[in-house]
Amino acid sequence: QVQLVESGGGLVQPGGSLRLSCAASGSILSITAMGWYRQAPGKQRELVAAVTSGGSTNYLDSVKGRFTISGDSTKKTVYLQMNSLKPEDTAVYYCNFRGRLRSFRDYDSWGQGTQVTVSS
Repeated sequence: QVQLVESGGGLVQPGGSLRLSCAASGSILSITAMGWYRQAPGKQRELVAAVTSGGSTNYLDSVKGRFTISGDSTKKTVYLQMNSLKPEDTAVYYCNFRGRLRSFRDYDSWGQGTQVTVSS
């Protein structure tokens, strides 16, 4: 019922920047939180950044000061601005939306993932 489409991934050199976007569609009544997760080969998925409907943000320690999450609830879109990228940021990045459907049931939806590769 809620579909997320991600874009913005790619290959970038260390120190470079990328901006990821994720747009949601479907019968969304409200958004409680939006976030970005990543998973590198052989590693567990980890939360990179999240923002709640109240505006609170949370970041993985290793990306603080380099990444910025922002969202637009009216456009049902979340962004991740990634600056000063490092090779260890290489991973598949997934967006996540949580909230309520117009049927008043809760949802927890994930994007398809977008590859970010940081390499010289």
